[in-house]
Amino acid sequence: MSAEAVPAAGVWYRVESGGAASTVRRTAERLGTQVGLTPNRVAELAIVTAELTSNLVKHAQEGMVLVRPVRVEGEAGVELVAVDSGPGMADLTVFARDGHSTTGTLGIGLGAIDRQATWYDAWSWRGKGTVSVVQVWSKDVPAPPMWAAGLTRPITGEQVSGDGHAARVVQGRHQVLVCDGLGHGSLAGAAAEAALAAFRAAPAAPPAVVVQHLHQSMAHTRGAAVAVAELDPAGLLRYAGVGNIAGVVLGPGDGRKHLVSLPGIAGHQRPVIREYDYPFPPEATLVMHSDGVVGRWRIEDYPGLTGRSPLVVAATLLRDAGVRRDDACVLVARSPG
Repeated sequence: MSAEAVPAAGVWYRVESGGAASTVRRTAERLGTQVGLTPNRVAELAIVTAELTSNLVKHAQEGMVLVRPVRVEGEAGVELVAVDSGPGMADLTVFARDGHSTTGTLGIGLGAIDRQATWYDAWSWRGKGTVSVVQVWSKDVPAPPMWAAGLTRPITGEQVSGDGHAARVVQGRHQVLVCDGLGHGSLAGAAAEAALAAFRAAPAAPPAVVVQHLHQSMAHTRGAAVAVAELDPAGLLRYAGVGNIAGVVLGPGDGRKHLVSLPGIAGHQRPVIREYDYPFPPEATLVMHSDGVVGRWRIEDYPGLTGRSPLVVAATLLRDAGVRRDDACVLVARSPG
């Protein structure tokens, strides 16, 4: 696959052999060149990709890697998300030390990833596999702050996902969107793209007004379920949803609050749109997902996960709760304050 063919949502690869690992590395290198990384930085990206995929081939079960571009304020980089259902690691800090190996190699993999990447985060637990996320930017570009992150994965057999996610900051409002275009394939993808475009162009207004804007902007599509949340640093979450988007606030300890989305389809008929307010303390985490993610996951089954970055949390939940018979999307956000 050429770099031009890599969509903004990225491409997932199953990595079970050295040949698959080489394919991922070549895609990452071409994408790095496309987004403007220097030859030296592309070479370092190749090292990072090779180490991530090598670990999957040697140690993992059901290993997969997402390759996608990342952009912010005129700069671009390459992001890699590696997930597996392998044996996992009790202490990533030990495995990241140079010289630590479980297969008789030099044991420089995780240490090399940490040194070459602009940003790196991971979570692992014995019996639950490992999730690693990496961003490689130009040497003089720091990794942007990540208060929200999401992932999508298309239904098996499709290249285009009808699910989508986005985050924006407009006039001090930190807002996120998750959408699920009706059905699958290109028409569902077109509905999701319309929702994303309308969200980015929406007025700086509360979530209910933004959802109304989405509804009016999507009349030419087959429609979608949509939900918009606004994270107020003062400790409040505002939420408005239409259709089957799930929203959950994870609070201190075992706290879990389900958010209300009303029935309907954005872009069709006249759905009832209401906005609800919820407490959102600084330590809380927001999880939003489409119905391609089974809602029976329990954050208590993932010790320490809520202490990792939003992207690691999203990738872990997508790995374990996402279903293959539907498009799937997970977005995770924390208070920007």
